[in-house]
Amino acid sequence: MNNTTPNPLERLAQAAYRWNTRPLDAETDWAARRALLDWFATTLPGCSQAPATLLADAFAATRGEGRAVCYVDGHLGSPRYAALLNATASHTVEFDDIFKDGGYHPGSSTIAAALAVAQDIQATREQLHRAIIGGYEVGCRIALAIQPSHYRFWHTSATVGTIGAAVATAMLLGATSEQIGHAIALASSFAGGHQQNLQGEGMAKPLHAGHAADAGLMAGMAAAKGVTASLDSLHASHGFAAATSDSTGNWGTALEGLDEWTPITRMTVKNHGCCGHIFPALDGLKALQVSAPITAESIESIHIEGYGATYSMCNRPTPSSAQEARFSIQYCIAAYLVLGKVRLQAFEPPALEDDRIRALMPKVSVVERADIAARYPRQRMANIIVTSTDGNTYQHLQETRKGDPENPMTDTELFEKYQELVNGSLSPAASQSLQEVVMSSNQLPGSIELVNT
Repeated sequence: MNNTTPNPLERLAQAAYRWNTRPLDAETDWAARRALLDWFATTLPGCSQAPATLLADAFAATRGEGRAVCYVDGHLGSPRYAALLNATASHTVEFDDIFKDGGYHPGSSTIAAALAVAQDIQATREQLHRAIIGGYEVGCRIALAIQPSHYRFWHTSATVGTIGAAVATAMLLGATSEQIGHAIALASSFAGGHQQNLQGEGMAKPLHAGHAADAGLMAGMAAAKGVTASLDSLHASHGFAAATSDSTGNWGTALEGLDEWTPITRMTVKNHGCCGHIFPALDGLKALQVSAPITAESIESIHIEGYGATYSMCNRPTPSSAQEARFSIQYCIAAYLVLGKVRLQAFEPPALEDDRIRALMPKVSVVERADIAARYPRQRMANIIVTSTDGNTYQHLQETRKGDPENPMTDTELFEKYQELVNGSLSPAASQSLQEVVMSSNQLPGSIELVNT
């Protein structure tokens, strides 16, 4: 960029700063409430699972003093401790929200950081919402600038998630516009998380969100106290975009409509508990079943044509763990046919060991199709071809995903998802109470008692 071109980092910092005081319309505020409820829906089931439970043991001595709620261990502590564990839990069961055009899960890290800071400083509900909106604004637009090439080697939710968390933190701590810019710049150096830890075995992927929340908090706290960094960190020839994508950033696309629309109003709410790149195939199969007699017993073969990530990330014919199964299109398609849905129970031991699911998996194949790939990431599509044992063939091109802005989850559907996912973590009374706090009150969510799972 030349000297006459506005610095994108400064423009984004100014936009976030304006969210402190600009009019907050009902649609945007309601979107923030939906995002927060969806965060609890995906976080609470992860609180009783590794790696969050292991981190609670590993870092118990570092809990520190504070009023931030760690939902994993139930204790109050420092915002960084709570955000690290809560964000890790939030990214464990694969139900966290998506900004699809940027290939980015903003909620896990941004909301974990914002809520922890808000609880610690006893911010108002409105301050929390504004910080979440501002964190989404900056993070989602940076994702637009660096995708899709960034995703070849980097996990956007780990890298850009650090920046979203930093912005939300800085806003809550009363940072100036320039200080928010320094928070962005600092966070761009703290960002990390490579693709192998998405595609290989292990527990690192949920930790990507945890680290993003923790590192973002560090950046936001430091900047709010006057720590500085290079304000050219996003777009310069040696900056974040150049280091992690194939250009110095597509900032025209990223900044288009700034102050006219905000990303939190265009989020995808996940309807299935697996990798979002599998969703079009699952939705396509469901659509076929409306008019065709397709059952688990009737399948001769299922062939899926998708975009690049459908094949590169989700072609896993023999997953050996729940985490791998969440990224296996073979497993998820087979589980859907046997169980009728792909939610929490699909990744519990009885399902993972189900002979009916295992027998169907070899019948599922997937390839990349050029014309579908060309429309990614703004459109997530799949063409599904089912051949039945009686020789009939059924085909459907799925052009949207349930939960995307083009086919959104209704409030009723979101509430049903929330109630289903937290059913094993909260009593019915506690579940309803938390929903009312998030969706109807001016209170901050606080401590809640988790039941034994």
